[in-house]
Amino acid sequence: MSRAIYRKPGQKYLTLYTMRHVESDGGEHSALLINASQRVMFDPAGAWEQDQMPERNDVLFGVSPRMEEYYVSFHARVTYYVVGQKVPVTPEVAEQALNLALVAGPVSQANCARYTSRLVRQLPGFEGVRQTWFPGKLDEDFAKMPGAETTVYRENDDDDKSVAAREIREALRSEQSSP
Repeated sequence: MSRAIYRKPGQKYLTLYTMRHVESDGGEHSALLINASQRVMFDPAGAWEQDQMPERNDVLFGVSPRMEEYYVSFHARVTYYVVGQKVPVTPEVAEQALNLALVAGPVSQANCARYTSRLVRQLPGFEGVRQTWFPGKLDEDFAKMPGAETTVYRENDDDDKSVAAREIREALRSEQSSP
């Protein structure tokens, strides 16, 4: 597992990713990128399958910036867009989030926002985040956090996620075989 550790120096932060339906604007999925002593993605009940980042109990390890881009790209398509909300935190809060994520899963389907909001509410400074089943509600609370930076990702990929998954797998294989 140690070969799958990715560390990003500098400011520690949490990024909430919310997948929203284009037509209804409703939140459909929540995941939390944690930049602590290592970068992981808490992706409760997530559907992304790949072979570059080991996964244990809904935590993806080795989340480099490139793998983060692939994660977002897998979810963004003609019918869904992705909202990323990055909030700076202290190294202590980041480590606490990492430790909570490591013991939170695995998570059953339709519980992503419930488990993510439960995790976040336990962190100092995030007590105002409501416990919720709804990704859109969690997204709204995260947007109110001091220092929150919001980025919206849109793509026009086919609605069939398997197309994006196949393209990402091919790109990863190509990257591995390049010198």
